[in-house]
Amino acid sequence: MSEDHPTLVPIGEDFPELREPVRRICAKYPGTYWQQLEDEQAYPTAFVEELTTAGFLGALIPEEYGGSGLSLRAAAVILQEINASGCNASQGHAQMYIMGTLLRHGSEEQKRKYLPEIAAGRIRLQAFGVTEPTTGSDTTQLKTRAVREGDEYVINGQKVWTSRAMYSDMMLLLARTQSADQVKKRSDGLSVFLIDLKANIGKGVDIRPIKAMINHNTTEVFFDNLRVPASTLIGEEGKGFRYILDGMNAERILVASEAIGDGKFFIKKATDYANSRVVFGRPIGQNQAVQFPIARAWAELEGADMVCRRAAALFDDGKECGADANIAKLLASEAAWKAGEAAMQTHGGFSYAREYDIERKWRDCRLFQIAPISTNLILAYVGQHVLGMPRSY
Repeated sequence: MSEDHPTLVPIGEDFPELREPVRRICAKYPGTYWQQLEDEQAYPTAFVEELTTAGFLGALIPEEYGGSGLSLRAAAVILQEINASGCNASQGHAQMYIMGTLLRHGSEEQKRKYLPEIAAGRIRLQAFGVTEPTTGSDTTQLKTRAVREGDEYVINGQKVWTSRAMYSDMMLLLARTQSADQVKKRSDGLSVFLIDLKANIGKGVDIRPIKAMINHNTTEVFFDNLRVPASTLIGEEGKGFRYILDGMNAERILVASEAIGDGKFFIKKATDYANSRVVFGRPIGQNQAVQFPIARAWAELEGADMVCRRAAALFDDGKECGADANIAKLLASEAAWKAGEAAMQTHGGFSYAREYDIERKWRDCRLFQIAPISTNLILAYVGQHVLGMPRSY
């Protein structure tokens, strides 16, 4: 390695035994594959099935239930590599972080029944029903109700931005089982259910697609007197909000890792183009106006990656990681966006050409600052819980 032409080496590229197999799978699904899916508003069934068969989407399921039993950091590496390769991990990532609620709070009977089937790909658990049209991020005020009638619950309500519901066999659903005016804390009286979507389509469940800027196969789901067995309840009635919080830190860390993957995709694209594109007799990367935004985006991406690694280490050690998980997601989302902006500017007009995949990834990565939690909510969390300032909402 010479000082004039250093090799771009990612800092601390851990889990090479996972990264290389993921890269090999992703190489089979180039930009043209994802472009066609967008044209058809279709789901990447072949891609998700191959990831499942290879054991990657069952990474967090313990070996005793047929999964890989890997750490959260290992799962984060898998998702990061998928996005860094130009593919889209969001079409399968929910199967990783949803596991936490079922694994930590489900009964042994539920785990034995569902986890091996999910790990093997015979059952797809990709849908997470929390957000509603009228409550948004104010989860404790959701309106979907589940009323106990004998050995059943009767569910009525609506969920929105429930991605992949049309391509999922099961859904994890958060519903209110006790009226908000009857609980001491706003977070009480919410319960989690494992709903069999496929068995109930047209029998109390109606799923409608939402056309969006990116092809995340998102939907709204309506529940009209849906009757489900009481055995679908996960854990204790009324404690569902705490159950899903357990999985939210994992979700933040995994999504942050995807954002870092997108950022690395942009940096590589921008660097390669800046080195090869010659204008006025010199590569455009020689110009500081081109070079410096890419370099700064890379530096910020590396910083976000370090916080993400720390958050995962705390999570895997069973320690408090809420602040780190949220900050990792904030930093990674913004670093990825800056990397995307640098790639757009570097490619100039060609960034709008679909064949370069810059515009597709650019649209994808903008979502990270909004979902699954917005930047402002993270700042509110840090202000209140880390810095001790008054609650802002």
